[in-house]
Amino acid sequence: MRNKKFLKWVGIAFISLSYTACSLPNLVQKNANTTMPASYSNSQDTVNTAKLRWKEFFTDPNLTALIDTALQHNQELNITLQEIAISRNEIRARKGEYLPFVGIRGGAGLDKVARFTNIGAMEATTEIKPEKEMPEPLPDFLVGAYANWEIDIWNKLHNAKRAAVSRYLASVEGRNFMVTNLIAEIANSYYELLALDNQLAIVQQNIKLQSNALEIVKLQKEATRVTELAVRRFQAQVLNTQSLQYDIQQKITETENRINFLVGRYPQPVARTTQSFVDLVPNAVHAGIPAQLLFNRPDIKKAELNLAAAKLDVKIAKAQFYPSLGISAGIGYQAFNPTYLFKPESLLYTLAGDLAAPLVNRNAIKSLYSSANAQQIQAVYNYERTILNANMEVVNQLAKINNLEKSYDLKAKEVEALNQSIDISNTLFTSARADYMEVLMTQRDALESRFDLVETKMQQMNAMVNIYRALGGGWN
Repeated sequence: MRNKKFLKWVGIAFISLSYTACSLPNLVQKNANTTMPASYSNSQDTVNTAKLRWKEFFTDPNLTALIDTALQHNQELNITLQEIAISRNEIRARKGEYLPFVGIRGGAGLDKVARFTNIGAMEATTEIKPEKEMPEPLPDFLVGAYANWEIDIWNKLHNAKRAAVSRYLASVEGRNFMVTNLIAEIANSYYELLALDNQLAIVQQNIKLQSNALEIVKLQKEATRVTELAVRRFQAQVLNTQSLQYDIQQKITETENRINFLVGRYPQPVARTTQSFVDLVPNAVHAGIPAQLLFNRPDIKKAELNLAAAKLDVKIAKAQFYPSLGISAGIGYQAFNPTYLFKPESLLYTLAGDLAAPLVNRNAIKSLYSSANAQQIQAVYNYERTILNANMEVVNQLAKINNLEKSYDLKAKEVEALNQSIDISNTLFTSARADYMEVLMTQRDALESRFDLVETKMQQMNAMVNIYRALGGGWN
């Protein structure tokens, strides 16, 4: 009889598997294309700046102190660390699902059967000797252990654990990518702050020069060599430059507070170097080869791990179509009197197996399977897009570094020429050989050119920071 039941269940399982094999939705197989160019500029040099630790790449002690503080107190980074802890707990939860669930159970109860029920009526009509009759109400005492275990035939639970591990590792890479971006953002803001300091100093120097020029024009007006118009134009230029310094001071305040926010503290002055900003020299950068991005960029590794998790999700969803086998067991003692509880006659045990498979109305499982398949394809495209974006960022920053170097040299020559023009225009104006408008225009052009030179230097320093980030540096 037992053999017949066993064959019956095996037959049901075989029918379910056959039906499942014929009715599974089509799976779209797509592999990620990770082919990358052999080099950035026909160079096979594998030396890569991304391998440098951030404390080796950034040597300004004020900047490194800010970064070190941010890595400890930045709120967004600390939020991400808690997300990593959540992902780690998910692994433990998934691991526990394919292990037996074992517990202990104890209980006590009291049962009084109503007389006008089938059980109560039977007890009333049954002749039992007084010393053998059951007590009324009937106590019940139980102590024992129980276990439930789903046999992971199709690796559904193991794959769920592996997917959780991949997502945990992806969250770690997400944290690394955040660290890289945080370091770059602080460094860029720090160099912007230095540039603003330099621009403020330039404005203050120009205010002195223009004020001196204004006094000279006033003396020439008294000598009737120029008109009141010239005095007013020089005065207007001084006022314009004086107002410019307050715009720069506001930008300095906002930049300082942006840095304070990133390092997780309230507004306060930001300590910074007093070295001349235009004298800063960007670090030499070695880009290596594009294939190294696959190992250095945390966002690429995160996308790869999410893709691995998505592929496992497809297997998990597919396993839902197949029969699941569960085993439950229990052992313990039960009696209506505590004195009988641990006697051999009070021993009870159960052992049962359960085989279940979906046969009808499987649309929900099909939709989950199709969604998992679509999410897997989505993860493939996201992985490819991340690789492509990383390569583009490196190429753009390398070109930017090269072009800014040439631009800075030309702007430095422009500043030198215009500074000489100021002296020449002042001399010609004093000897009445140049119009005051030429002096004003020369001063304005010189101020703008010095601002442009500082701006270009800031872009050079930012390009140095951004290429380090683009190569995947900063998190290790």
